[in-house]
Order: sequence, then structure tokens, then C-alpha cells
Amino acid sequence: MVKRLDQEPCVHENCQLYNVELGQYTEVGKNNVFENIKFNDFSYTGEFCILQNAEIGKFSNIAAMVRIGPVLHPMDRPSLHHFTYRRIKYGFAETDDEEFFRWRAERKTYIGHDTWIGHGAIIMPGVKIGNGAVVGSGAVVTKDVDPYTVVVGVSAKPIKQRFAHDIVRKLEEIKWWDWSYETIKERLDDFHLPINEFTDKYYKAGD
Repeated sequence: MVKRLDQEPCVHENCQLYNVELGQYTEVGKNNVFENIKFNDFSYTGEFCILQNAEIGKFSNIAAMVRIGPVLHPMDRPSLHHFTYRRIKYGFAETDDEEFFRWRAERKTYIGHDTWIGHGAIIMPGVKIGNGAVVGSGAVVTKDVDPYTVVVGVSAKPIKQRFAHDIVRKLEEIKWWDWSYETIKERLDDFHLPINEFTDKYYKAGD
């Protein structure tokens, strides 16, 4: 039986959530790990995702086994190993390297509204994925992705634009993802219109 989502976030079993803000109608898949995450309304993840130091927009579709914001090791030090910053764990000091952890946390990854992140994709720290963009399965994204652009590969490269520039401009101005639940429900049939009819209708209306 399909679970009906509501304003209370749905978190499936075996998840670990640390410093997380979950929006309404959100769903966190089984065996996920979230750390320092803002997860906005209507977004969801599949199973076995790891998200760190990121802000996820509304209506984001994140498939299974996605990694967003994988934390970096200190490549400029003599050793890459945890012992240089997880000092307590190895009994080397009474405090950890908090400055290093702060640097990690500040390298935020931003995932736009109405995005689709394919199975097994990796989005590196500090990257911004534009609204409406699609990241192909298994892609490794090391650079920003423009709105409504499809990227694939390692490292990910654009292969096409979902819509013409004028359509993208209108969608970015309409910002339907900011509509209320009631408004989306009322206009649900319009989401099946050809894209140019949808944008013409709501761009002209100024919504």
C-alpha cells in the first residue's frame, strides 16, 4: 500500500540524520545519511543516499545511491588520513581539528528546485545544480549545472537543454514550485499541458 505523504516528513527505517531541516511532504528513503542538510518541500530520496553540507530545493527527485557533497580529505597535508583531524578517535589529542570541520561544512552544495538526480550520481562539494536540471545516472558533477540542462558522464558534461531559452526564462519567473499546495492541486491538470501552453498561461498571468 502506498503511503500518503503529508506535512509531516516521512523518514524510512535505518536513517541517520544530523542537523537536518526537513520540509513538508518530504520523503527520506531507507538507509539514508543526512548531515547538515536543508531538505525543502516535496523533495525525496531513494535508498542508500548520503547527503552532506547541502541545501536541496523543492520538488527535487533524488534516485537511489546518490552522494551529494562528499566531504574532502586534506590534500595539502603530509597525510590524508583521519588522524590529522579526528584526533580524539586515535588518542592523539583532547580536541579535534574544528577549523578543518568548519571548512568542510562551509563548502555547501546547492540543488535547485524540480531537479532530477539519477541513480548513483555524485555531486561534489560547492557545486550548484540549477532549477529543472537533470543529472544522469552515474555522473560525477564537479562544476555548476545551468537551469534545465541535462548533464551526463565522468566528469559530467551538458548534452542538451530541456527547453528553449525563452521557455526556461518564463519557468524561472513563474516559479511554480513556490505555489501553495492548494494552488498546485487546483492547477494539477495544467502540468500535463504542452510546455509552451503552460508557460504562456502562467507567465502572462503574472503568477
